[in-house]
Amino acid sequence: MATPAQTAEGAGHARYTFRCRLSRTARGALHAESDRCRWLWNECVARSKKAHRDGEKCGPARLDKMLTEARARMPWLAEGASVPQQQLIRDVAKSRAKALKDIKARLPVRQRAGMPRWKKKRQARPSLNYTRRGFRLKDGRLHLAGGIVLRPVWSRELPAEPSSVRVYQDSTGAWQASFVVLVQAEPLPETGRVIGIDWGVKETATTTSDAHDLAHAEHGRKARAKLSRYDRMMARRRPAKGQVASKGYREAKKLRAKAHRKVARQREDTGRKWAKKVVRDHDQIAVEDFRPRFLAKTTMARKAADAAIGATKRALVEMGRKHGRGVHLVHPAHTTMECADCGARTKHALPLSERTYTCTACRTVRPRDKNSARVMLVRAGLNPVDVEGVSPPGPPAREAA
Repeated sequence: MATPAQTAEGAGHARYTFRCRLSRTARGALHAESDRCRWLWNECVARSKKAHRDGEKCGPARLDKMLTEARARMPWLAEGASVPQQQLIRDVAKSRAKALKDIKARLPVRQRAGMPRWKKKRQARPSLNYTRRGFRLKDGRLHLAGGIVLRPVWSRELPAEPSSVRVYQDSTGAWQASFVVLVQAEPLPETGRVIGIDWGVKETATTTSDAHDLAHAEHGRKARAKLSRYDRMMARRRPAKGQVASKGYREAKKLRAKAHRKVARQREDTGRKWAKKVVRDHDQIAVEDFRPRFLAKTTMARKAADAAIGATKRALVEMGRKHGRGVHLVHPAHTTMECADCGARTKHALPLSERTYTCTACRTVRPRDKNSARVMLVRAGLNPVDVEGVSPPGPPAREAA
């Protein structure tokens, strides 16, 4: 599975994730390495908490010094490779710096990045990061620092030499190797067309082109019966507080994780296929910069989560970067209250039950979501001159970062 990331000067980074086959020796070595990293993480969290209370600095240099002293003092820690331990320290320092920055900016508590927290043995799944000097690929096998050898299931070839790899255990217990690779952009031929996109719950995406509307696939609703069954199995077998989970409970938890993973992959596949179609047919894309988090406490929370608006928007932005298309993120404020033709705005917000927009100034009547999609084009400076959406490129509202 490839997931493009940043794009700069025609190139960007992508993740290629492959399932791994492990021997019993390799599995034991990975768990031992994970135990060392989990202890080191908790030690870094304790040091950073103490430094925060005392008003002292606790940056990567200080944590690196702590790691050097700990490896010299503890043979058990020194038996592990230094590369994943150093990368873990970078992660702790980065997470702490971001949290302190949000606190300094006085962001609301819900919008702040949290400080690093403790990792418990039975709750934290193994995850190890290796830079280029900590791994190598030879004869189709992945050799990690410390003499650990894995066999990835190569479903496709890597386009270039990977710069890093993350080896982790997913919620189903399977081990995965995720490589970061520098890839080149693949520009598509110009079409001279533009499109505006509005997100919703009844339809996941409503666009200015009827042929590119994305209906609600309802993958989660279709799997709800199976998920509910596994939830009941877990509830019956849930261990008492302080007791170890039974084999039946762990099996039910694994089945539930597999079902959730299948739904997530279905949503991702639907979103990427739709995004590829939109990007292939349009040069400029104006999309609502919608944050669906506020829907989590509404009556539409379950349907909004099943629509996977966030994942679909992310797939569209990534696909646009990959193929060199212009993706403009438009602020969503008042897009349902504004007329796409004359720019007049209603005095009151429209209730969700009202699906037709009627402008009080120019008397334009149009489906509510279609009007919002056209507002995206207007705000992005891509005013279409005809119903086909053909327009000269205009100034962007905000380029996708």
